[in-house]
Amino acid sequence: MSKFALNTALPRYLRDTQQRVEAVARDYGLDFFPVIFEILTYDQMNEIAAYGGFPSRYPHWRYGMEYEQLSKSYEYGLSKIYEMVINNNPSYAYLLEGNSLTDQKLVMAHVYAHVDFFKNNFCFRSTDLDQKGNIIDPVRKTTPYDPDRRWIDKMANHGARVARHIERHGINKVEDFIDRCLSLENLIDPWQPFSGRGAAKKGDEEEDEKPIEVPRLRAKEYMESFINPEEYIEAKKKQLAKDKPERKVPERPERDVLGFLLDHAPLERWERDILEVIRDETLYFVPQRQTKIMNEGWAAYWHSKILTEKILDASEIIDYADNNAGVMATAPGRLNPYKLGVELFRYIEERWNKGRFGREWEECNDLDAKRSWDMRLGLGRQKIFQVRALYNDVTFIDEFLTPEFVLEQKLYTFGFSGRNDRFEIESRQFRDVKEKLLFSLTNFGDPYIRVVDANHQNRGELLLEHQHGGVDLRADYARETLVSLVRCWKRPVAVATRLDNKPVLLRYDGKEHSMTPYKL
Repeated sequence: MSKFALNTALPRYLRDTQQRVEAVARDYGLDFFPVIFEILTYDQMNEIAAYGGFPSRYPHWRYGMEYEQLSKSYEYGLSKIYEMVINNNPSYAYLLEGNSLTDQKLVMAHVYAHVDFFKNNFCFRSTDLDQKGNIIDPVRKTTPYDPDRRWIDKMANHGARVARHIERHGINKVEDFIDRCLSLENLIDPWQPFSGRGAAKKGDEEEDEKPIEVPRLRAKEYMESFINPEEYIEAKKKQLAKDKPERKVPERPERDVLGFLLDHAPLERWERDILEVIRDETLYFVPQRQTKIMNEGWAAYWHSKILTEKILDASEIIDYADNNAGVMATAPGRLNPYKLGVELFRYIEERWNKGRFGREWEECNDLDAKRSWDMRLGLGRQKIFQVRALYNDVTFIDEFLTPEFVLEQKLYTFGFSGRNDRFEIESRQFRDVKEKLLFSLTNFGDPYIRVVDANHQNRGELLLEHQHGGVDLRADYARETLVSLVRCWKRPVAVATRLDNKPVLLRYDGKEHSMTPYKL
């Protein structure tokens, strides 16, 4: 993208609009990093989107495939990218050339709300490059808060590192290994930066490194060499070291499979470097996956308020309403994170403005009293700013989704009916809707996999465990994942799981797959 660098500056009228939108956003209380807007053509926007919003990434064939898909989708009128914004400090956002001025105003207001969310939501603290060790208190921040989030530079460095390995080892060999790493990129612990376990591991290692102390008989100084001879002490130390039980690796189940492979797999230097790149970039995108509904809902809430109350004039309202309706549109069988997020933020604001919370509200059984309940507390704005900082999608839905909200928004669960050969509504009950939402959001819908033994049956094999949550592993996915794990571990790998409610061990030895009964 370097050849486009001189052609992406905003024209004067858009710079003036940006300054106006920024001033209004600050007046509303939004707190964001500096934002740099660039204007791109359709092809440039598709190229940036294929790279996940970054101008440069490591070379790999999948980016070309994604670019081709985005280009065809735009040419056939199936989709159109209006904006992109990067969690970076300063943040970079892209405007699409050819959009109307109303569209550009909407995008700018939307972007400033996103950047406020990036800066203030606790999940994104894990992307601070200057953070030392694990984040014990994610809410506490330095004042002023100006973290190092130069991820554009970091991604470019990743690209240079991978390019060097391609020059030395050939593109086919490196891309094949990247493919294997990418098939394992969801095997991480998304909460590892907040676990505090890094410090505990270091303490354990220091404790293991302490010299073995041999009990000595009490003796006066001139008799010490006779009562406790050095030959006896050394022999005793060797005996104690031999009798000391061998530590299991890992000592406790390890959810960060990629991190475990980096520490223990017999990888070559270039393989370890590439696996580290894949893991770092995966962890960068984790907070965005953890807060998709909240982040988009927060941006939709503020772009609507900023534009309709401060920025747009009467001649632009119809165009804005038409474009905003397209963003908020819902369809049968599809969850729109923009719509769910913004409506839930508005619902929270209304509840706290009217005092519809607390013990008195919960214990009230009079429906007429609840309908007219208004204590005029005016705490709604304060509450949504607090929610923006302290919650992720799972806790957001778990705490604030109520039966009244589900009924008002007409939410339901659906599934495929084998009898009628189509998708149908399964339930409109609050409990069913909430459980379905939480199940789809927890761990991003991926299975929980943990490393439990790096020396299974004393043969150097890697044993993993699937924490079965009622859904069996897909057989084809499991087989390919085991192949990729064997490529990294270079020894047989097995995963203990349940299939058809029976405990089994799925194993791959580098040549063939097997499935045997297993006692969990």
